Formats: sequence, structure tokens, C-alpha cells
Amino acid sequence: MHNGLRIAEHLLSIGAVKLSPGKPFTWTSGILSPIYCDNRMIYSHPKERDFVVTALAKCVENLHVPADVIAGTATAAIGWAALVADRLKLPFVYVRSQAKEHGAKKRIEGDLKPGKHVVVIEDLISTAKSSVSTVEALRDEGKCIVTDVVAIFSYELKVAQEKASECKVRLHPLTTLSTLLDVALLQDRIKKDDVQSILEFSKDPEGWGKKSTMR
Repeated sequence: MHNGLRIAEHLLSIGAVKLSPGKPFTWTSGILSPIYCDNRMIYSHPKERDFVVTALAKCVENLHVPADVIAGTATAAIGWAALVADRLKLPFVYVRSQAKEHGAKKRIEGDLKPGKHVVVIEDLISTAKSSVSTVEALRDEGKCIVTDVVAIFSYELKVAQEKASECKVRLHPLTTLSTLLDVALLQDRIKKDDVQSILEFSKDPEGWGKKSTMR
């Protein structure tokens, strides 16, 4: 079975994904969403965790670009990046969302030498804001080369791809919203009408959110 399908099955089986078109969730960005994916739950499930780490590591190896260092976005992807770096026997660093107000006042934590090729690990991609911010910090502060972000899950929002293109970075999610919905439908976890509603959200989150508040 394809890794994307297997990971979607794992996310659904452990309850990491909540589907609620009728009562949308509010993301930290303020976006109203009919779906919420919490990949941190995978940490508590050894079999699923190992499968995801293996898939992330293989994805990094298959990028066909040098991977001198693995970097994680703080805080959700720190664990994943550390596990992948350990699996691949590579150095690990993580990148804060903001510079510390004390000490060295830096965003990048770890021993990172300029000129290194860095692959970023992200837990999920929604708007790609955190991914792009991490890439920019590694390029600007770290003086490193970053061309790829590997993630567990993507909501497949158009804005994410637009931001990635502007930043000249490639996104590589292991599984996606459309794959997850296919699996959820096959397992009778969701109705066809709800699938359509969630797909409409992925095409126009703002418009979908406005409609949901008017119901």
C-alpha cells in the first residue's frame, strides 16, 4: 500500500484527525476549518511513530539533493526532525518562530555551519507560513542552502504552494487532505456531502469560513 494511504489510515485510526464540517475548528491563524489534524498524537503510538519516521527519512533520501543537516520547526516538528536526523545519522538543529529575547538572541538552536545543505522537517503544512519562515531563517541567519521541506501532512491550501513558490522551496508532504478524505470515505468515517464541503474549504478557506458563520 502507498505510504500516503497508510499514513492517512494511521492518522484516522489513532484519532489524530477530527472532521467537523458543521462545527468548524479555529486555527491559530484565525482560519475556520472543517478539519483539524494533530500529528503530535502520533508520538504516543510507537508503531505508527516508527512508520512515519521511516517514511520521512526515505523522503529525505529520495530528494536527490545533499542533506548535510536536518532542521525542525519549533515546536511541533522538533521531535520529528530529531528522530529523522537520528535515523539518518545526520546533525540536527531547530528553528524558533522568533528570536530569543535573551542570551544570543538567535532563532536557530544547534551547531550549524554556513554553507550546509539543510532539509526542513515540518509536522504539517497549512498556509506554509511557519515553513517559509524557517527556511528564511536558515538562509539569512544560518547562511545555509535550503530547497526542500518534508512534512507529514498537507491541507493542500493554494496559499501554501504560492508562498513556497515565492520562497523558491519545494514542499513534500507524505500524505494530503485529498488522500485522507478518500480513506475516511472508504472507512465510512465521513459522508460524501461533508467531503465536498471540506474540499471547498481547501480551495477557498476564507470564503468557506464566511459561509460557515452564516449557517
